[in-house]
Amino acid sequence: MALAARLEQYLSEQGLSFRELAIEPAPNLDAAVIASGRSQHDFVQATLLLDIDGVVMAVHRFDSALDIPAVQQLTGRRLQPLTARQSKRLFEDCEPGFVPPVGGAYRVPVLVDEDVVDGESVLFSGGRNDSLIEIDGETLKILLADAFRARLVIHGQGGTDRGALTLDEVAGKLRNIYRLPPMPALAPQILSMATGEKAVAEDLADVIELDPSLTAQVLRYARSGLFETSGEIKTVRHAVTRVLGVDRVAHIIQGSALVGGFGIPRDGILGMQAFWSHALYCGFLCQRIAPRCGVDRDMAYLCGLLHNFGLLLLGYLFPAEFEELNRLREGNPEASMKALEQQVFGHGDEQAELVVGHGAIGGLFHRFWQLPEPVIKAAGMHQYQGYTGEHETYVLIVQLANGLLKTRGIGDEFNEDNVPVLLASLGLRQDAVYDFEKDIDSLSPDLDALTSSRPS
Repeated sequence: MALAARLEQYLSEQGLSFRELAIEPAPNLDAAVIASGRSQHDFVQATLLLDIDGVVMAVHRFDSALDIPAVQQLTGRRLQPLTARQSKRLFEDCEPGFVPPVGGAYRVPVLVDEDVVDGESVLFSGGRNDSLIEIDGETLKILLADAFRARLVIHGQGGTDRGALTLDEVAGKLRNIYRLPPMPALAPQILSMATGEKAVAEDLADVIELDPSLTAQVLRYARSGLFETSGEIKTVRHAVTRVLGVDRVAHIIQGSALVGGFGIPRDGILGMQAFWSHALYCGFLCQRIAPRCGVDRDMAYLCGLLHNFGLLLLGYLFPAEFEELNRLREGNPEASMKALEQQVFGHGDEQAELVVGHGAIGGLFHRFWQLPEPVIKAAGMHQYQGYTGEHETYVLIVQLANGLLKTRGIGDEFNEDNVPVLLASLGLRQDAVYDFEKDIDSLSPDLDALTSSRPS
């Protein structure tokens, strides 16, 4: 019998029947599934996770991807995938990559995806590379009787066959972008203001700040070597009043309006309208939170406005992958964006950490264009809960704003935003939430009007 010793003993002790399916020796479980000639949906597999409290086994169908952030939130633990070396030590009677999804045989607690126990029969690895096991649905229920059942996976698979996306690859593409594809909806209004007889730079700056793309564009020009500036340019108002001037801003906007847009559809969960609504809400809410945390209001606004800019860049630089990401987002509304991006763009190492996603791309882009460091950090780190380090307050403010907006269905990702923890980290009282919610209510009519009136 070609079974791992502990699995064989466990099945025998439980008096459970199974059928063995012999196959040619396979280098990995993927090859074994193909060699069986059976549908991938007939198989279940084990994903092994580890933290300081020990190992957890997540059992899910072979044609699904485990949503690790969702598992972390479900368990309240910082679980991460086992490395091959760790797995070999703990499951020494199994061939590498062929751990059976039977936690009871190894005294490992089990989480099981809700879709697993619905089939009439399933196949899985028996611990060896030359055979598989098939059991009926009732036997599977017995094996998983003590498992905790929940939704653990991302439904649908990433459609690309590319390797893991790397920051070097993204950097190469970004270096070739001289001018950011704009969202020129406000361009006519800005040009009208700039060319009027009573153009006021401060008013012009306020309108520019309503558009994340134009904000980034204006700051880029102001901070470039084209102008001799004294001191660091941190805000659009500073850029317009002290560096660029009204006429030059008009030229920048006019030039931007000549460039094609991002090519991202207006509607949909990752569409331009949803992005812009989230950006505006987050920017203005960050501006309201900032004074209570002792940081600059305008800088906090920029952090909130531009923190998700990498999402547009994903659509612009990698349209096929972005389309797949949008499809997965639609089918998995409660999955974290980090997990979905991992599914589409691949894993960077055996720890299954995401090499690059919209946060990393946004942070890299902002650095290329020499935007302020807090903006770079907010973009790059807003998905990472518990962040500590440079410009931590700005990152936490963006995370808090996202957490508060998420309860109202505003935003593009389901992160484990822990509002009480974020409040405590920022030195804020719990009753501050009431004030921030009032701020959202007061801002909503104007922000919604801006969003709905924006052309595609």
